[in-house]
Amino acid sequence: MSPESTGQNEHYLRVFWRGFRTWRGNRPFWAGLFTMVGGLPIAYFPYANMHLGNVILAMSTTGGAGSLIIGILLVTLGLTMWFHHIVRVFAGVAAILLALISIPVANIGGFLVGFLFALLGGALSISWAPGEPKPDLAPDGAVGEKSAVGLGTHESGPEFHSTAAVPQQQPEQYDTTVEVDDGGRHRAG
Repeated sequence: MSPESTGQNEHYLRVFWRGFRTWRGNRPFWAGLFTMVGGLPIAYFPYANMHLGNVILAMSTTGGAGSLIIGILLVTLGLTMWFHHIVRVFAGVAAILLALISIPVANIGGFLVGFLFALLGGALSISWAPGEPKPDLAPDGAVGEKSAVGLGTHESGPEFHSTAAVPQQQPEQYDTTVEVDDGGRHRAG
């Protein structure tokens, strides 16, 4: 057995879990999950029949088709958040709007359960941002340079990490003035 082959002795569940954690970290996982969980009660409750002993309580309403469409769209938006996370802001806004529409259409938004889950999922989807890779530590030679500064000296000033720099304007290299002989009038035609 060679030291290069470290992965062959790992348990398949550990390998699966590590891959799932990596997949989950690269997309708005919880936003998609909450949105899908919010869509299920919105779509289910208008078609549900509850049996209380010998009494059947039917909750079917006239908005049954509308609530089914809203629930299916919320589940679809949750899957979109998972598998096409580039459009996460659109999916989040659409999930919030569908959750708000479900209040009058689908039994108070699935008895507020589906409404709250869909609202939370949409908000999480809008606010999610992909993580930036962690910067590498300083090279081996830079450690000695840092220690040469001294222990008690720390430069005061703002420390900006991973911010975008404003490009500096370059001075003009050529004279851009135009000599016009029409008496200073400018015409578009």
